[in-house]
Amino acid sequence: MAAGPRLSPQTVPAPPRWARASGPEGRAGSEEVELYQRTYTTLLRSSGETRLRILESSHKAMQSSLHPLADSDELDLGAFLYATQRLPVAIAGARVVIMGQEAELFERAGIGPLSEWPTLEAAARRRRWFEEPDHDGTWAVLLASASDLDDLIPTLVAYQIEWNKLRRRLRGVGWPRVQGLPGAEECARILGGAGDDWTRLQEVWGTSYAERLGDVAARGLSLRVRMLGGSQVGYARMTRRWWAPVREQLEREHLRDAPMYVVSSNTHSLVNLVSGDAQAREKELVAWVDRDGPDDLKAELASFRSGASQGSWENFLYFAARDFYAAGDDDGERRVAEQDVGITHLSSRTALRVAAQVLPLSGLDPTRFDGRLGPVDRARLAASDAVIVNVDYPLGVAAYNILREITQDRDTLRGVYVLGKAATLNADVGDVMLSNVVFDEHSQTTYWLDNAFGIEDITPYLRFGSGLDNQRAVTVRSTFLQNRGYLDRYYREAYTVVEMEAGPYCNAIYELTDPDRYPVGEQVNFSKLPVDFGIIHYASDTPYTQARTLGARGLSYYGMDSTYASSIAILRRILRQEGALPAPAGYDGNQEI
Repeated sequence: MAAGPRLSPQTVPAPPRWARASGPEGRAGSEEVELYQRTYTTLLRSSGETRLRILESSHKAMQSSLHPLADSDELDLGAFLYATQRLPVAIAGARVVIMGQEAELFERAGIGPLSEWPTLEAAARRRRWFEEPDHDGTWAVLLASASDLDDLIPTLVAYQIEWNKLRRRLRGVGWPRVQGLPGAEECARILGGAGDDWTRLQEVWGTSYAERLGDVAARGLSLRVRMLGGSQVGYARMTRRWWAPVREQLEREHLRDAPMYVVSSNTHSLVNLVSGDAQAREKELVAWVDRDGPDDLKAELASFRSGASQGSWENFLYFAARDFYAAGDDDGERRVAEQDVGITHLSSRTALRVAAQVLPLSGLDPTRFDGRLGPVDRARLAASDAVIVNVDYPLGVAAYNILREITQDRDTLRGVYVLGKAATLNADVGDVMLSNVVFDEHSQTTYWLDNAFGIEDITPYLRFGSGLDNQRAVTVRSTFLQNRGYLDRYYREAYTVVEMEAGPYCNAIYELTDPDRYPVGEQVNFSKLPVDFGIIHYASDTPYTQARTLGARGLSYYGMDSTYASSIAILRRILRQEGALPAPAGYDGNQEI
């Protein structure tokens, strides 16, 4: 694959003012964030343990948009919920959290072996945790990239701050001597916080709700943290280990030289659209919803039967299938159904907790496809020698490491398509956003894109949300490492999409076009690339309204509308590239590599 020309800053518009300025105007809202990050980064260079409470003052001073009440006596249950779902349930029993890249580092430090420690994970963040078997309060966690540190430390600090605030409130009202278990509104009245947040906390803790509140009331939280080394070489080595099983699978299927499309997405939407599993189980899924399904699905099913629903029946089946398999606690049956149509799912055994899927196009059966993919040419599909490798939402810099490892190993890359979640400063939860500018905080570089996707690729499949193109995205270091000043600064320069992966992917794409490493503090024009490149985000958070975050509420069934509209656009793009789908008038997307 021939490298593209070096891209000249003179050929692109000027960078945003705040990216150029060095004075207070250009740094409005950022000094406190940078101080916080610098504080924990330097503290963790120590070989000993550091009390997490040392970081509480800088965390509060940052005034994070995700934790606006950190420096208040008022409960911030939204931040507490967000942190709770990204940490293991039993983390409150920890004394010290030890962080490192690889299990070998722990063994050299006399910790472990981790292979003999129980493994735990959080509900909403894929990260491998280990608890010392004798429950002495020692926990270990593997980091997949530098972004994991920026994500984990503020999450732990927010959790500790809000845990201790809630403890003081509980003890102040005589908990646990309070008779009975108060409902959400009663907890809000007695302890503070919003009733909706208490309802959500009850949902998250489930039957352990009373026990968990008792744990909070019984003891204060005073965690310690320790970092074991860490290097770029270590992260690269880990990423190579992650890629090895995928490479081996490609070899087994004789796809060593196959043209490749890399998709960064979830592990359900692409597979559901091509496997036909949910449609084949339609009667079984509907019967399960009638009998055992959650109330929201039962209500939506009734709406479909009455003709009142505005949703997609296919999306309903996909959502029902997710809950159906989860309720049965048996994902094996689904994996067998996927393998029957040529789809291989590969879980990760490394610290890089990113699953991968291998989908050879010639092995797919278009009679099983979701009808929204269009009239697929079966003969052209069968003749395709291309393969899709789907990776499951890598966090931050891990996205760069993954794509760089793939492109180092293969020179047959034909397209890269990124589907990710993002906060939006101007839209609503569930809307789809297409950006043509990405500013990356890691490299301080602005990328100007010729996005492979247009609004016409998305809107035909949206039932609830809206599609917005010509947006500008900023890749931040962490969900917590942003404050109102940051957001206002972005918004003044029309940066409306706040996310974590697009910039690192752009950095890796750059290295396909130039002999140098990705640039720092430059402007790069991506209008002509040797691969097809597209980025789609769907809005999962609205940080200007703190209650509208995934910590406070999930996307639910209606959130699948934007996910599947975006996934349909990606698959249709790939099918067009392979000539298996008729191209619309004026389409110029086919590229020879």
